[in-house]
Amino acid sequence: MSRLIVISNRVSAPTSEGGTGAQGGLAVALAAALREYRGLWFGWSGEKTDEFTGHIDFQRAYGVTTATIDLEEQDVDEYYNGYANRTLWPLFHYRIDLAEYDRSFGSGYERVNERFADTVAPLIEPDDLVWVHDYHLIPLGAQLRERGLRNRMGFFLHIPWPPSRLMVSLPAHERLVLSLLAYDVIGFQTEEWLESFKHYVERELGGHCDADGWVHVGNRSVHAAAYPIGIDFKEFSEAVQSDGARAAYERMKKSADGRRTIIGVDRLDYSKGLEERFLGYRRFLEEHEECLGKLFLLQIAPPSRGEVHTYEIIREHLDELSGRINGEFAEVDWVPIRYVNQGYPREDLAGFYRAAEIALITPLRDGMNLVAKEYVAAQDPEDPGVLILSRFAGAALQLKDAVLVNPYSKEEISDAIHQALQMPREERIRRWRSMMDVVEKEDVVAWRQAFVGALKGATPQAARAAG
Repeated sequence: MSRLIVISNRVSAPTSEGGTGAQGGLAVALAAALREYRGLWFGWSGEKTDEFTGHIDFQRAYGVTTATIDLEEQDVDEYYNGYANRTLWPLFHYRIDLAEYDRSFGSGYERVNERFADTVAPLIEPDDLVWVHDYHLIPLGAQLRERGLRNRMGFFLHIPWPPSRLMVSLPAHERLVLSLLAYDVIGFQTEEWLESFKHYVERELGGHCDADGWVHVGNRSVHAAAYPIGIDFKEFSEAVQSDGARAAYERMKKSADGRRTIIGVDRLDYSKGLEERFLGYRRFLEEHEECLGKLFLLQIAPPSRGEVHTYEIIREHLDELSGRINGEFAEVDWVPIRYVNQGYPREDLAGFYRAAEIALITPLRDGMNLVAKEYVAAQDPEDPGVLILSRFAGAALQLKDAVLVNPYSKEEISDAIHQALQMPREERIRRWRSMMDVVEKEDVVAWRQAFVGALKGATPQAARAAG
């Protein structure tokens, strides 16, 4: 039986046999796949070294073998903080105004992908399936082909793929996209991102796309399709019923003191639309004075990418905006926004979700957004809350019974909050059941099985062409 080799920027070793606890659903799903296929998970350790030696640290825990390498500080600055997070991330989230194009970033990105390829190639056996993850490692498949690998290789993009008119603003964009054609299967979160990729291929590379998902450029062919990722439904359902979740639920209810709770949980990132969310909530408070003192917004926003200056600015803006709103509307015994800059374990979040009558999930652009799905999975079937969701999140294409909003519109966010507060129980249950059916059936296990199945069945034309 073929092994599965998973390669990602960072490696998340399992913390238990089932992967429960603070570990994310993606890590749980990949760990399960690696146990099933006797696999190996390769990536950066997150640690820095004075000199790159190619030393691999092998660890084995709960049936999963991980292999990690350390990177030099220059690598981290140019590859991770630079090209990945200051060039590709803003561009792929439609923020070309924030994208930084620095030649050293691009060279660092290529260098680290080459180092990944040099280090992992000797570990890959001829029959192994190789699954590369996300925008950090787009060129890795081509690098592995250059080193003689003819294995079936797949790539999955967890974030959006931008329209062609934005993609062409990236220096050497053709080279980056051509490197994707070294894979046998390319997966996207939604049909929208897939169509953007196909449009680029046809317009900029002169390729053509078949109705059955094959993309052809010159003598290279690759199968491209949408594989929307889900949560680990079984694991998260168990977390909802855990003692930790029940304690968190009680803590929230006691703290709310009879007030209704609106919750948002997001990394501190400009793509999440937090400033627009606060402004929409402020508009609601202005338009509905009768609700003052009767509800509050709990926004959990753990900091991320602190070494990137843009994120420091975001935090400063949100600190100032939340303080201004609280200063304008607060009473001695009530504040309208509880703004928290720290993360919580999954069990705590499950309890917080269940205690909240409304989830306000309004990213400006998001590949999927699993918080929306977790909120649905956490609800009480007899008295579920209401999900307000940005129509620009990938999850909106599946969770069609959420209250969908344009996150750029303060009025739409305000109206949606009012609609959610007034929504009859029967309607809340109907909407929740429809979304819950999707969350349960299209979970992370189904996603993983669909992608690996496609990778096992794909004719490796890219490999033959590369040879």
